[in-house]
Amino acid sequence: MVPLKLIAFDCDSTLSAIEGIDELGRSRGPAVFAEVEAMTHAAMNGQLAVEAVFGRRLEIIRPRREDAETVGRKYVETVEPTARATIAELKARGWTPLIISGGFRPLMLPLAAYLGIERVEAVDLFFNADGSYRGYDIAYPTTRSGGKPEVMAALKRELGPAQFVMVGDGASDLETKPVVDRFVGFGRYTPREKVRAEANDYIYSLDGLLTLL
Repeated sequence: MVPLKLIAFDCDSTLSAIEGIDELGRSRGPAVFAEVEAMTHAAMNGQLAVEAVFGRRLEIIRPRREDAETVGRKYVETVEPTARATIAELKARGWTPLIISGGFRPLMLPLAAYLGIERVEAVDLFFNADGSYRGYDIAYPTTRSGGKPEVMAALKRELGPAQFVMVGDGASDLETKPVVDRFVGFGRYTPREKVRAEANDYIYSLDGLLTLL
């Protein structure tokens, strides 16, 4: 049996230029967008705990199903320029890609399909029959600080990878460093000094992974 090699990608500001939650906020006008964006930046920079802003942002926005579908298309439109070719080459080299995100799974599924990624570990959103907002999966680990390492640990128990690499831009991604073999920080869209300083490697284009791995 060929040893399993997993490479996990953050989605927002890594596989795509956008932050999905901010784009949902944009749909509610500039004032809501500004408020949501500020909370997102504070959480990703490690100034606020994820759980301090997660539910609050959604209650402010109350996204509809159509909003989620719009952002799903925007993820594909703003894909990192080298992502598709890089992931195809990593798969050819025996790596299995997946997405691990504190964002929303329904929004990311079109991007995952475009990139050839089969598994998306992220937060589910729920809608009523008329498309109005009903809530989110409050129990999912990435809704709180320390959640991504929990997901990683569960995947290691489930799949038993020989190698596990994480790629991401934010503080929540950096939290996975103790539970993976290699943490690669990413700075094309939102460089963060703490992530750059503490990552095993730091890249500004995803095709840099082809040299590292």
